[in-house]
Amino acid sequence: MTTTTPFLTGQEIRDRFLQFYSQYKHQILPSASLVPEDPTVLLTIAGMLPFKPIFLGQKQSDFPRATTSQKCIRTNDIENVGRTARHHTFFEMLGNFSFGDYFKEQAIKWAWELSTKVYQLPPENIVVSVFENDDEAFKMWEEIIGVPPQRIKRMGEKDNFWKAGPTGPCGPCSELYYDFHPELGDDDIDLEDDSRFIEFYNLVFMEYNRDADGKLTPLQNKNIDTGMGLERMAQILQKVPNNYETDLIFPIIETAANIANINYQKATEKTKVSLKVIGDHVRSVVHMISDNITASNTDRGYVLRRLIRRVVRHGRLIGIEGKFINEVAETAIQLSQKAYPQVRERDSFIKAELEREEATFLKTLERGEKLLAEIISKTEKQGQISGVDAFTLYDTFGFPLELTQEIAEESNLTVDIEGFEVEMKQQQERSKAAHETIDLTVQGSLDKLAEHIHPTEFLGYTDLQSTAKVEAVLIEGKSVETATAGTEIQIVLDKTPFYGESGGQIGDRGFLTGEDLVIRVDDVQKESGIFVHFCRVERGQVSVNEHLKATIDRSCRRRVQANHTATHLLQAALKKVVDDSISQAGSLVDFDRLRFDFNCLRAVTSEELQEIEDLINTWIAEAHDTEIEVMPIETAKEKGAIAMFGEKYGAEVRVIDVPGVSMELCGGTHVRNTAEIGLFKIMSESGISSGVRRIEAVAGPAVLEYLKVRETVVKDLCDRFKIKPEEISDRITTLQSELKTTQKELEGVKQELAIAKSDQLLNEAESIGEFKLLVSDMGEMDPKALQTAAERLQQKLGEGAVILGSIPSEGKVSLIAAFSKKVNKEKQLQAGKFIGQIAKICGGGGGGRPNLAQSGGRDPSKLSEALSTAKQQLKEGLQ
Repeated sequence: MTTTTPFLTGQEIRDRFLQFYSQYKHQILPSASLVPEDPTVLLTIAGMLPFKPIFLGQKQSDFPRATTSQKCIRTNDIENVGRTARHHTFFEMLGNFSFGDYFKEQAIKWAWELSTKVYQLPPENIVVSVFENDDEAFKMWEEIIGVPPQRIKRMGEKDNFWKAGPTGPCGPCSELYYDFHPELGDDDIDLEDDSRFIEFYNLVFMEYNRDADGKLTPLQNKNIDTGMGLERMAQILQKVPNNYETDLIFPIIETAANIANINYQKATEKTKVSLKVIGDHVRSVVHMISDNITASNTDRGYVLRRLIRRVVRHGRLIGIEGKFINEVAETAIQLSQKAYPQVRERDSFIKAELEREEATFLKTLERGEKLLAEIISKTEKQGQISGVDAFTLYDTFGFPLELTQEIAEESNLTVDIEGFEVEMKQQQERSKAAHETIDLTVQGSLDKLAEHIHPTEFLGYTDLQSTAKVEAVLIEGKSVETATAGTEIQIVLDKTPFYGESGGQIGDRGFLTGEDLVIRVDDVQKESGIFVHFCRVERGQVSVNEHLKATIDRSCRRRVQANHTATHLLQAALKKVVDDSISQAGSLVDFDRLRFDFNCLRAVTSEELQEIEDLINTWIAEAHDTEIEVMPIETAKEKGAIAMFGEKYGAEVRVIDVPGVSMELCGGTHVRNTAEIGLFKIMSESGISSGVRRIEAVAGPAVLEYLKVRETVVKDLCDRFKIKPEEISDRITTLQSELKTTQKELEGVKQELAIAKSDQLLNEAESIGEFKLLVSDMGEMDPKALQTAAERLQQKLGEGAVILGSIPSEGKVSLIAAFSKKVNKEKQLQAGKFIGQIAKICGGGGGGRPNLAQSGGRDPSKLSEALSTAKQQLKEGLQ
């Protein structure tokens, strides 16, 4: 490798990139959140993603040129992390972007200047690729830049043609590769040889629009989208063999190695892989939690939980038994805090989330690993772990399927994925709750219409009624020219007074009317500046290009305004009463209620809730005027305005200020004076996920409706119990005490019945040599009574085995096995393992101690078969 390139830290590489493009009039923009605005993508996966609406023509840019260092997360190649030199889940993409400003020649010149002058890469170490038909780019590299033609490689569409999808903006790419071994010459250069070449800069020339037939048409505004991998450039300039040994990641690896008392340089390759996984994944989880992602079993939360659990498991693989993740996370925070100050500002929240997840997983990991070891032992001959076993590990022990696959691979086993998915689907069907969704096929149609539809002009801050032209009509996501009465449609207008759902506030309701035409608007969604009105044609026929009168429901607007301003007051009160570091984690502002999710490590006490409610009602009664002003975002931040979770901001922002109380950046609609809210009432406070709490409340007219319902309930209770309202609490306490006493008495009766019934079965026991065997269906007996019966029978039988089953309630099966010690020792039969296998016949599983174990199932129709199988197997086992 050449020795003329300078050593630059990761921070210096990032700074020099941004400053280089800043001198060429690019606006330096902060990294967008890892939670993308694009609803089709789970996480921010590329540097260009925040600008996708601009490239698709759905939104105007505030700047003709921009440059960023964008945080990204990708998990599609997670199995390669630590095993290859350059695969990561978290990485930073340095990019420069032109929105209809400069194009191909300037992008090429600057890329070369940055690479050879700023980073001082020797020209002889750079190889360039171009799209096979892009003669223009080839000529620029050869004649303007001076790259030898033998070091310019033409490549096909798969490698060097960018597209957002099958249709829409697209264009050829030109990529810069660093050649670690130029001494090998220019003959037969193979850019796929990653031991010699590393791609470090990709220039996308977005110059065409591709239609449904595949035809390419030149774009009126040509764009530039580039990406340079920070980690890859660090590998080159820091002269290390892989991205992991750069100063961006290696200090994290060293921290983990020190905890495990390992010398990285002398470690085995397997240990190095685990250390690299820890180094990569800890960067990911620190930034994900910093961007308000919390662990869960769905969507982004599942990705986070999976990464945390991989960190913990790889820690165990290198000998770390206890908690360690926060010590490693601190190193990751230190490395990131200069470029991303938010990670230091939120370090207590990050570490609390990591500690909870680590502790939870450690509790189940040991038990799960033991069970998995048993499963592997019994399935080694078959070569595949069953879907039922994999699902039991997932559902009972919190093992992600991918983790089971990884461990199975270490024993040369596979996992029955189809069987696992069948089990998962059955569980989802059992627990499925009703929910409303928006038809996402509309989005695809909007993308196709984007070049012909300008962003909708929103008039609703000042006008509650306006005339508007119909730009598009969609039925079931497909664009049509007309729609008639009785049809559910989506309408796009050139301008509208209807608020489109965003920032937690739902869309307005109202009507679109014309001559002999009435359309009811039930919801309005906003995507990349285009407002989509979800409607039903009540009377007449509507056509594209028709002019209509748009009128919102004023009553609904007043109610939602009261709830939205009340949400701002709620956040201010939480900060004042509970903790100033509280931040929003989501919200819903509806016509009849509001919901506010916030990051907090503990529950809010009832006393604090009352204080919050009183404080908000005081602010309402004080009749504070609401001041709304549009200003530069930097000015708003200087004034102390709080950004709302999930909102994306441009250069100019809208600030909602309740002087002396609350100041937030918000695009929603609000009351002019807090007195318009009327009243505020908290309905509930609860935890919704690790470290995230939720308050549900009502404001304005909804408070009266809420109190009416409660008054009706109180009156009904008073009438039933013949008591006064203030006596209700004491009466309920008395009833609870009486119920508890009755339940204990009932439990005793059930135990006595179980004993009586079990004693009658003694004569049915069979003798198998020196052992006694009893298998019986106990009807509807509950699990606790079933256990009592089994233990008593086993004691009375002496040496032997007892299997009892019952159907305690609809859709549930209970099974129990009680084996004597002699059965355990001489016949090597374990109650836990035995009954767990039998329970699978009934669609269940479980286990327990060698002498006593209880399992459950979900298919009562299989109980008879399960008991018959148990009897047959025990007969064979006891002989």
